[in-house]
Amino acid sequence: MNTIALDIVTPNGTVFHDDECEIVVVNSVQGELGIMAGHVPVVAALKIGVLRAKINGVTEMFAVTDGFCEIRPNKVTAFVQAAEFAKDIDTERAMEARDRAEALLQKLQDERVDDFEARTALLRATNRLNVAKGK
Repeated sequence: MNTIALDIVTPNGTVFHDDECEIVVVNSVQGELGIMAGHVPVVAALKIGVLRAKINGVTEMFAVTDGFCEIRPNKVTAFVQAAEFAKDIDTERAMEARDRAEALLQKLQDERVDDFEARTALLRATNRLNVAKGK
C-alpha cells in the first residue's frame, strides 16, 4: 500500500511526524478532507477540530486549532497554532477551560467581552474533550 508522510507543525516546532500514513483526515473550513498518497497538490485552511492519521491500521487522533495544511502527492504538512495527541489531553483541565469559556459567554449580556475570543475558547476546549473521548 502506498503511504503518505504527515507533519504537524506549531509555532514551537514539529509536534508529530510519520512517513507511513495510510490516510490523513483534516477538517478544512469547507469540510472534511481525506488525503492519501498521490493526492493532487492543495493548500487548505483548517478549522479547530480533529486531525486523524491511520498508521499501520491504527488511527491516531489529534486535537488541532485553526491553521492551514499543504498537501502534496507524498506529504501533508499541517501548520496549526496548537496540537495535542488524544491520549495526552488533560480532560480535567479541558473541562475547566470549557467552563471558563461558557461563563465568559454568559457575561456577554452584562459586560463588554470579546465574543469571538470567548466562542473560540469554548470551541477549542470542547474539541479537546471530544478528541480525548475518541469522537
